[in-house]
Amino acid sequence: MVKYPDRLRKLIELLQELPGIGARSAERMALHVVQAHETYAKELSECLLQARMSIGFCEICGAFTESQPCDICNDSSRQQNVVCVVEKPTDVLTIEKANIFKGKYHVLNGVLSPLDGIQPEDIRIPELEERVKKEAINEIIFALGTDTQSEATIDYIVKRLATYGVQFSKLARGLPAKFRLDYADELTIASALENRKPIR
Repeated sequence: MVKYPDRLRKLIELLQELPGIGARSAERMALHVVQAHETYAKELSECLLQARMSIGFCEICGAFTESQPCDICNDSSRQQNVVCVVEKPTDVLTIEKANIFKGKYHVLNGVLSPLDGIQPEDIRIPELEERVKKEAINEIIFALGTDTQSEATIDYIVKRLATYGVQFSKLARGLPAKFRLDYADELTIASALENRKPIR
């Protein structure tokens, strides 16, 4: 068994906590960093810290941002009356890569799961209702998963907002069972958005 210096071992352990990084990849990255020029290591560490300290969540939509509101909410050229509802801030980035959706977003920060104690007030459903009241939204597109909790969340929101005259739709074809946006490519997302299906 290789005996790493303590700080190198700790660096490998921290890198291994990153999504998709196994033990061998973490080891290669750690060895690259400790052998790199000192200015690179310093720039990398400063960038990591600055990113963590300066990036937060948009007060309107919940997406990642460095300013309030975020660039998407602040963009008057986007469709103001169409909102795409997603589960996580990373889902906004995934849909934006497809370069087809030109409306606004709303991040729920989760889906309903009564067994886990996650109720409507625990995620950003009340904030969505407030936006519907104030922003003249006439279509909500659900870009959630296809699992039971996501479907239950869609059903709940549709019922809760039924009296506001909003049109509801969700992503269409090309999405496998228990689909998550994280695993879809840009073409699949673009097709699913273009061919979205009305709800009710």
